[in-house]
Amino acid sequence: MDRINVYFNEVRKTRYVPRCILLDLEPGVLDSIRSGPSGKLFRPDSFVFGQSGAGNNWAKGHYTEGAELIDGVLDVVRKEAEACDCLQGFQVTHSLGGGTGSGMGTLLVSKIREEYPDRMLATFSVFPSPKVSDTVVEPYNATLSVHQLVENADEVMVIDNEALYHICNKVLKLTTPNYGDLNQLVSTAMSGITCSLRFPGQLNSDLRKLAVNLIPFPRLHFFMTGFAPLTALNTAQYSNSTVAELTGQMFDSRNMMCACDPKHGRYLTASAIFRGQVSTKEVDEQMSAIQHKNSSYFVEWIPNNIKSSVVNTPPKGLKLSVTFLANTTAIQDMFKRVAEQFTMMFRRKAFLHWYTGEGMDEMEFTEAESNMNDLVSEYQQYQEAQVFEDDGDGDEERDTQQAPMK
Repeated sequence: MDRINVYFNEVRKTRYVPRCILLDLEPGVLDSIRSGPSGKLFRPDSFVFGQSGAGNNWAKGHYTEGAELIDGVLDVVRKEAEACDCLQGFQVTHSLGGGTGSGMGTLLVSKIREEYPDRMLATFSVFPSPKVSDTVVEPYNATLSVHQLVENADEVMVIDNEALYHICNKVLKLTTPNYGDLNQLVSTAMSGITCSLRFPGQLNSDLRKLAVNLIPFPRLHFFMTGFAPLTALNTAQYSNSTVAELTGQMFDSRNMMCACDPKHGRYLTASAIFRGQVSTKEVDEQMSAIQHKNSSYFVEWIPNNIKSSVVNTPPKGLKLSVTFLANTTAIQDMFKRVAEQFTMMFRRKAFLHWYTGEGMDEMEFTEAESNMNDLVSEYQQYQEAQVFEDDGDGDEERDTQQAPMK
C-alpha cells in the first residue's frame, strides 16, 4: 500500500479513488460501467460522455463530435494532473477500429502532447485483426490513427483481438472466451509494464526508462506485448515456472498479444520485466544466452538488445512472472496488412463521402497512407541494415544469415 497513490487518490482513510478518466461519445457503455460492480469506485466527474456517438467514423471522433467534447475532457485531465506530486505521464487505452477510440482517442493524445510536451505518453491500442473484423471501415480508421500516433505518442503497445482470442483458445484452452477473458490478458500485461512504479524492486524501470531503452529511432515506437506464464488451469500444476522456462515462453509467438510472428523480422530491442523473488544474475545469464543462441533474430548493430528489470512482488496467484515488450521489425506485417486493405478501398473512393461530409479532405487520407508506407519502409531498412567495419582499405560488410529460432 506504500505506493497506492501512483494510481489512486486517498480521499479518506479507507477510501481510494482511481486517478482516471472514462470517456465515450455515447452514454451506454459508461452507464453499464457505472451500474456494474466497480462503478462505485470512480468519481462521478471522471465519466465524460456525449450523446450522439461517432458511428464508426474517425472524422466524427476527431473533428466534429469529439472536438465539441474535448475541452470538457481536458479540464478533467488538468484537474487530475494538478493533484499529482510528480506526474510521469499518461496512459491511454483505446481501439483503432471504431470512431471514438480512433478519432477522439488520437485527438486526446495530440491535445495532451500540446499541453504536456515533456511528459511520457503511452497508449495501449487495439489494432484491427487479420481475419476478425468488427467494422467495414476499420482500415480507414486505423490508418488515420496510426498517422497521429507516429507523431504524437511516445510508446504504443500493439494489441489485437484475434491474437487475444488465440491465446485464450489455444494456450489457456478456454472453449468460449468472452471479453472479460480478453480484458484480463490486457490488464495483466498493463499491470506488468507499470509494476515498477507501484512496487519496490532490485532493477527498477518506468515509462521513461522503457522509452529510452526500447526506441532507437523516434518513429519506431510500436511494441509487441507478451506475458508468461500462460498455462491452462488443468496443466498449471504440472509446470514449474523458472527464469529459463519463462524466458523461452516470452519469446514464443503464441504468447504475443498481436497477430505478428517475430520470426518474420528481427528484434531491434526488447524489455523483460520479471516479477517475484528472482536472482538478477540468473536473469542476466538467461537474457545473454537467448541473444547468443538466436543471434540472427537480433540486429547486430545494437550489442545488448534486451533491457531487464526485476520487481520483488509477484502478481496475485503466481510465484514468478514476466512481461515482455519487443520493438521488432516484424510488426511491419500488421501495418502492411492494414495498408493493403486501405489502398483497396481508397482506390475506389469507397465510403469516402462519410468522412468528407464531416469536413475532412482527401489529402489527409493520402498523407496518412504515405506516412504508414514510410513507417513500413523504415522498419524494413533497419531489418536489413548490417554492421560496417573499417578494415583499413574501406568498409567491409558482414553478412548474416537467418537461422531457425531455437
